Amino acid sequence: MKQEINLRLTPKDAYDEASIAAFLKREQGIKATAVRVTRRSIDARQRNVFVNVSAEVYVGEQPDVLPYVPTRYRNVEQGPQAVVVGAGPGGLFAALRLIELGIRPIVVERGKDVRTRKKDLARIRTEQAVDSESNYAFGEGGAGAYSDGKLYTRSKKRGDGQKILHVFVQHGASPSILSDAHPHIGTDCLPRVIENMRHTILNCGGEVHFATRMERLVVAGGEVKGVVCRRLQSGEELEFLGPVILATGHSARDVYRMFHESGFAIEAKGIAVGVRLEHPAHLIDCIQYHSRDGRGRWLPAAEYSMVQQVEGRGVYSFCMCPGGFVVPAASGPEQIVVNGMSPSHRGGRWSNSGMVVELRPEDVEGDNGDPLRVMYYQEQMEKDCWLQGMRSQTAPAQRMTDFVNGHLSADLNASSYAPGLIASPVHFWLPPFVSMRLREAFKVWGRQKHGFLTQEATVIAVETRTSSPVRILRHSDTLQHVQLRGLFPCGEGAGYAGGIVSAGVDGERCAEALAREMMNA
Repeated sequence: MKQEINLRLTPKDAYDEASIAAFLKREQGIKATAVRVTRRSIDARQRNVFVNVSAEVYVGEQPDVLPYVPTRYRNVEQGPQAVVVGAGPGGLFAALRLIELGIRPIVVERGKDVRTRKKDLARIRTEQAVDSESNYAFGEGGAGAYSDGKLYTRSKKRGDGQKILHVFVQHGASPSILSDAHPHIGTDCLPRVIENMRHTILNCGGEVHFATRMERLVVAGGEVKGVVCRRLQSGEELEFLGPVILATGHSARDVYRMFHESGFAIEAKGIAVGVRLEHPAHLIDCIQYHSRDGRGRWLPAAEYSMVQQVEGRGVYSFCMCPGGFVVPAASGPEQIVVNGMSPSHRGGRWSNSGMVVELRPEDVEGDNGDPLRVMYYQEQMEKDCWLQGMRSQTAPAQRMTDFVNGHLSADLNASSYAPGLIASPVHFWLPPFVSMRLREAFKVWGRQKHGFLTQEATVIAVETRTSSPVRILRHSDTLQHVQLRGLFPCGEGAGYAGGIVSAGVDGERCAEALAREMMNA
């Protein structure tokens, strides 16, 4: 017999299905032979923290189905061909959906495979050497592969992300992502999942080409017929033909420049910019769980979400990484960009979050008709940060209280940021539009959460890669570019997604639109 049950449990009982079964037997006399959690969320609004759990409880039987809904992938070796540019979440889910629809994907990715890429990330941390084609932004898995792997989104307008989660579980992610309110794979586990997705593409007859950068589109009669690419190691030029899903990610600035120079329709898009704010993880645990003991033995590292309006613009936390670390996320020379990531256990000494200010195109000086002006603003912030950081990946930083009070920090806190920090008047050289709003928001949050505004926290510059500064214009119904048939701008890089799940959803939508176009051709 199976029954669905809702429980309000202590943390000790909530995070292990055997403990839930023991609770049911002890408190309700139910002798469960199996328990499958379907939803779990923490309620930390009061001093006593509880966990709300929804579960399927089995008595006298075992679950006879998988914990996820499997997707069937067919062999497409003889199918019609399409090109997917970019192997981030948008591109990978587009390729997998094409296979479902009987279309053979050819995936081209300028960066390296997810494992080899790891060596280049280590060199950024240890040697402060940034490979412009293999870094935290470029490579298999995209920016999300090594920047936390959080799988939730505030937006519901792009579609249901449940299938995306099920596909991740089918490829090796923990089934817990299907039940946790804030699902998270973790940077230590996500690479294996991404590799398995690639193997599915290859085993079904698709192709994946790494270190292969798109140079230009093949266009004839207003229609995209394919792409011309270059092998980065040999310099060999290759042509791949078929309709194109363009899923290049929001750091591929050369793609935006190519579109602009070619006269293809794009527009400036708002972003959010600011800093990384790093606290001791125990301090955030104490604040969020209302306890001097922090999270204790059973609770996970605490998360927070902050939002405040300051002079007509939103200031908010972004990509909060409990028990994680701050990473150098530059994608080219003369840049400092910081991001955050967490391993699956989230057991690190620090917790960090992007703290960013909403920036609209009209807030940026310059030619209002230039669709790249927000990108130029973004680039200038990153170069200014590099100049302040000793022209290396050493990041400018300041104690949080000094940032708010306008003082240079005499010394800095210990930090998770591996290339190192240098004391800098971040409050002074950040654009006043950004600095003033961050300072005012920090004051408000300090009053709301006692202990949050503290000298133990560190402001680390600069966080700029929250989303794309450019939108590649497409029709809302066909999802094709407004000028170019056969081109499907996709995901974060095109300005239509904001995270792993929404990029995956958009990738699937673009694949479906491409399949419809093929059927109608």
